[in-house]
Amino acid sequence: MIKFIKGRIKGVGYAFKGAYLLITTEASVKAQFFIGVLVTIAGFYFEISKTEWMIQSLTIGLIMSLEGLNTAVEEIADFIHPEHHKKIGLIKDVAAGAVFIFAIAAIIIGCFIYIPKFTQ
Repeated sequence: MIKFIKGRIKGVGYAFKGAYLLITTEASVKAQFFIGVLVTIAGFYFEISKTEWMIQSLTIGLIMSLEGLNTAVEEIADFIHPEHHKKIGLIKDVAAGAVFIFAIAAIIIGCFIYIPKFTQ
């Protein structure tokens, strides 16, 4: 049991390290983090509801997680095939496209939450 707990603690340490590396080294994650901070401030300013907080928090978490997965796909693709390759390019484009699709959804979610606040 102790070995299991130590393993989980070690795993959490790796996860924190990965999150720190993402936030401090990846431009796209930095941008998403900055936007997340701005909408969090806006949430306090506009006193959004608990439901809106839940949706906003999930949206921020999901977009940053997708950015992290996209970064991981790009890194492993570059590691496997460092030179430009048509198939690797397709893989990287599809991963970036997945982030883009959710980024559009996140903007729509933000509009549903905040546009009514400006019209009150």
